[in-house]
Amino acid sequence: MNLLLVDDEKLLVKGLSASLRKEGFGVFAAFEGKQALEILNTEKIDMILLDIMLPVMDGITLLRKIRETMIIPIIMLTAKDDYADMVLGLELGADDYVTKPFHTRVLIARIHSLARRISMLQAGTASVEQGIINTGKLKIDINRRTLHKNGQEINLTAKEFDILVTLVRNSEIVLSREKLFDLVWQELDCDTRTVDVHISKLREKIEDDTANPSYIRTKWGVGYYFKKEGVG
Repeated sequence: MNLLLVDDEKLLVKGLSASLRKEGFGVFAAFEGKQALEILNTEKIDMILLDIMLPVMDGITLLRKIRETMIIPIIMLTAKDDYADMVLGLELGADDYVTKPFHTRVLIARIHSLARRISMLQAGTASVEQGIINTGKLKIDINRRTLHKNGQEINLTAKEFDILVTLVRNSEIVLSREKLFDLVWQELDCDTRTVDVHISKLREKIEDDTANPSYIRTKWGVGYYFKKEGVG
């Protein structure tokens, strides 16, 4: 599994790269956005660790550029009090975040957790038609991790896809924000705001009218559920 670490703190990159390689990861390092894009265009990268505070091209701008063409999993590295950038990053398609300063083992655990979720969904079969779910205008291919609406492919982040599949597999069952976080993030410390941000972005991509969603419904005071066929 190849990681791209994008951070302008050279000492941090040196130490973190060594720790990640000891875990068996391949590590590519970039100290600014242009260099990161060059690596993404020439190397096979499986996941990106992206610092928000970068020179010249900041991490948010880089995230936007990456999401224009790639669905690669991204974990943001953010300052502890940088809540606004954290939320914006999640809205733009980041899959997870770790706040600085962090313990290396925490970051490694997040990497393994995100990789495990993707692997589990890729290996699973969610329908009798070889991992294909057809519901309403949506066609979800579990194995290819793709989504089509009315025949047009819709780009989802890894986390958005995981949330959608989790909701579809539990159609008509109301899942609390805490339960969704547990099933998708598989972590003990629940951040319900993160769940809400991802649900909001997912609705923007799959719903005809986000103010009156057909697929992902809200049970006020309880949580979210997926409405079969997107009608009714």
